[in-house]
Amino acid sequence: METTAKKVVDDILHDNLSESPRPLMREMPPADPFPVDALGDVLAPAARAIHDRVQAPMAIGAQSVLGTAALVTQAYANVELPIGGNRVKPISSYLITIAESGERKTEADFQASWAIRKYEESLREKHDAAMLSYTNDKIAWEKARDEAVKKAKGNRAAIKLALDTLGPPPTPPLAPMLTSTEPTLEGLVKQFPTHWPSLGIYSSEGGQFIGGHGMNEENKLKTASGLSALWDGEPVRRVRAGDGAAIFSGRRLSVHLMVQPEVASILFQDRLLAGQGLHSRLLVSAPESAAGTRQPKQEKPETAKALENYGNRLLDILKTPLPLKEGKINELAPSALRLSTEAVKRWTEFVGHVERQIGPGGALEPIKGLANKLPEHAARLAAVITLVGDIHAIEIDDDRMKAGIALAEYYAGEALRVFEVSKANADLVLAQRLLDWLHRAWKVEKGDLVSLPDIYRCGPGAIRDKATAKRMVAILADHGWARPILEGAEIDGKWRRDVWRIVEGG
Repeated sequence: METTAKKVVDDILHDNLSESPRPLMREMPPADPFPVDALGDVLAPAARAIHDRVQAPMAIGAQSVLGTAALVTQAYANVELPIGGNRVKPISSYLITIAESGERKTEADFQASWAIRKYEESLREKHDAAMLSYTNDKIAWEKARDEAVKKAKGNRAAIKLALDTLGPPPTPPLAPMLTSTEPTLEGLVKQFPTHWPSLGIYSSEGGQFIGGHGMNEENKLKTASGLSALWDGEPVRRVRAGDGAAIFSGRRLSVHLMVQPEVASILFQDRLLAGQGLHSRLLVSAPESAAGTRQPKQEKPETAKALENYGNRLLDILKTPLPLKEGKINELAPSALRLSTEAVKRWTEFVGHVERQIGPGGALEPIKGLANKLPEHAARLAAVITLVGDIHAIEIDDDRMKAGIALAEYYAGEALRVFEVSKANADLVLAQRLLDWLHRAWKVEKGDLVSLPDIYRCGPGAIRDKATAKRMVAILADHGWARPILEGAEIDGKWRRDVWRIVEGG
């Protein structure tokens, strides 16, 4: 009798399929195709070549080549915006690429950045030789200073004259590094006196930076403010009790971080970062997965040539002498890249178009912060494409401006998709990952019953303890995706007390 009653309760509470499971969150609409043609004659073939060779989503390769090009060109020119008395702005970009593990992000970035690696290798060779000369020169200068002071015999005026005649100490060679993967803002600022003036934060494992020391609760506001100031081209001001005060002008920073969706959610859910304005400076792409569509195939004949042309072009730019402020070894004085008459007209029309869309009820209202900067993003991107074609260019033509606007519109569409979904509760995001795993992996191999230990031992990497697993499966049960088996069940030859039946979508 007791068994029958228990079965009735179980049937009523857990096997009633009259109501279909409810979605955990609003489904992200499909991504628009990346406007590869807008990247121009050098970058577009390179993006297609990476897509062919690596078989990563097209947008991943496109983001990689565009991010690399921004780093390579940002030192040489600013873009002159035809507003407010022709305001001059840097052309640096902060790119974020969102993709699951296994989408071949690292390999795509490796293919795109070979010119950077090759140039850094040549810098290291020169640096090693220069360091020996510098070390000897420094020792000689110190000995000469000591001798000059000694000869002056305590006469202050004579000592000053001798030291003035001796001159300043020798300057060490600049560190042979253009990129870092997870620097803190403090570390980045400390690099400015001894590093090249054009740097990048580039990582195919962007979680190292977003989850690192520089973005913890104590430091993230300072880091975000510093990154925003560098994007704006403002001098970096540093005041420390031990080191004194310093102002670093003429520095440029570009960023490209590849992150998994969970890491992106951490970044985009943070209201502090949104309020500070960092989100409005990010160009985000979250392409559709290529998993399951990749098959062994022969590389296209044009792929190797396209990557070679691309890399050699970037190497040529890197070897071009930097425009430096007179008397400085690492303070930039970039030229101003203006818009042609036709480009000004097109850009101005785009400004008006964006403005009409950011008001109440407008299509861009949900991303108003980014939308306000879309025209500037468009001009920056147009400048990068222009300079890849000709590093000595003095003008952005209408075609390049049109390309920059196409890219900016793509990033606006991606922001509308990604930012909105990222506002979802973090637990809902993790519960969705668990549900996907249950449907695509567990149910296929093991059947429609799953236990609590199965989830935290075999499930998604972010669920590795009993408490988290219990919380996630409770969310699934509340939405109708998991129905408890009250009396437990045997799974894989073991009796389990906490068991759920996985429900297929209605």
